[in-house]
Amino acid sequence: MAQATASTQLNELRSTIARVVRGKDEAIELALVALLARGHLLIEDVPGVGKTTLAQALARSFRCSFQRIQFTSDLLPSDVIGTSVYVPGTQEFEFKQGPIFANMVLADEINRTTPKTQSALLEAMNEAQVTVDNSTHALPQPFFVLATQNPVEHHGTYPLPESQLDRFLLRIRMGYPSKASEKEIMQRDGGSALDAIAPVMDAADVVRLQESVTRVRAEDALLDYALSIVERTRNDERILLGVSPRGSVMLHRAAQARAFLDGRDYLVPDDMKKLVIPVFAHRIVLNSRYVATQRKSEQTEAILQEFLDSTRVPL
Repeated sequence: MAQATASTQLNELRSTIARVVRGKDEAIELALVALLARGHLLIEDVPGVGKTTLAQALARSFRCSFQRIQFTSDLLPSDVIGTSVYVPGTQEFEFKQGPIFANMVLADEINRTTPKTQSALLEAMNEAQVTVDNSTHALPQPFFVLATQNPVEHHGTYPLPESQLDRFLLRIRMGYPSKASEKEIMQRDGGSALDAIAPVMDAADVVRLQESVTRVRAEDALLDYALSIVERTRNDERILLGVSPRGSVMLHRAAQARAFLDGRDYLVPDDMKKLVIPVFAHRIVLNSRYVATQRKSEQTEAILQEFLDSTRVPL
């Protein structure tokens, strides 16, 4: 797809979502980065700040299939991926697809369900397929999971294990809106704003954009810069588990998507710097001896910011 055409589509997409999700341009940009990079997005924040609205606005901006799964403590893996049902007429078992079979899946409050059900998403998110009764079923393309979770301090939550967190390309927070943005939200009807969204591209257009992202160039010096930060996460005594090679690959892929979203076919240092925290923070496990009273996620982000501030940026 020509860069000029892609830029026009993406700018239209951003403005469409921004008309509904007010004052959250950075969150919108990161959601599009995750989508273009063939990744998945985890939004962690308190209820009521627009997590679900962002997911719904993004889904309505495409002509694609969309499913919302409300995760609860009694949800079963088969409720997510589907199950085989016996059909008397044919005397055979037939696979009935679950809601995971959609281009865009909103996994709402994912940490309110049990680890067994959370694990049902692992294969789907990593390989875009599910296996049931020794049969493998491919998921539609593009396939994008946008999950929301409440902070672990809230009652009735099950912390996501490291293997599940690692499947998410980015973890972000929405945060509270500015006073001006919140006033706009109060003055309009959020449901009507969502209903007014018209699709700006097809699912096939998204696949073509994703393929274009892979052709964004990265100089060796920028890759070495990213690996310097990765190496520091593995050798700092405050960190028990540093960033894995998968995390390094995810940073590169996300940086390519950010550059493409900005209309470039090459990376600049800011593409890496701006994404280190949302890509790496949820992949790091802190050493319990160094965990302060503040939230672990905030402490992890502070350590990564320290690495960013003290690692030389290539010219």
